[in-house]
Amino acid sequence: MAIVENRFVHTVYFWFKEKNNQEQKSIMQAELLKLGQIDLIESAYIGKPADTNREVIDSSYDFSITFVFKNKADQDAYQIHPDHYKFIDACSSFWEKVQVYDAC
Repeated sequence: MAIVENRFVHTVYFWFKEKNNQEQKSIMQAELLKLGQIDLIESAYIGKPADTNREVIDSSYDFSITFVFKNKADQDAYQIHPDHYKFIDACSSFWEKVQVYDAC
C-alpha cells in the first residue's frame, strides 16, 4: 500500500431534504460524477453510506465525496471552477445540510 503525503484532501457529506426522492438522487450522482472529472482533482471518490453498523459510524448522510488535490492552491481553484458552480446550481436545492472536512 502506498501512503501519499503532502496532498490536500477535501471530503464533503450531503444530507437530502427528501430522503426518498430517487430522481434527485440520480441527478445528484450524475452531477457528482461530472464534478469529479475536473482536471484539478488528482483522485476522486463518490459514495453512499456503507452497510456497516458500529457505534462510531454515522451513516445518516446520503452522499459523500472525497477529492484529493496536489495542494491547497488547486483546491482553492476548484472552489471557483465554473463546473463547481454548475454543480451547486444543479443540486443545492436537494440538500438540507452539507458538512466539509479538509485535511492536509
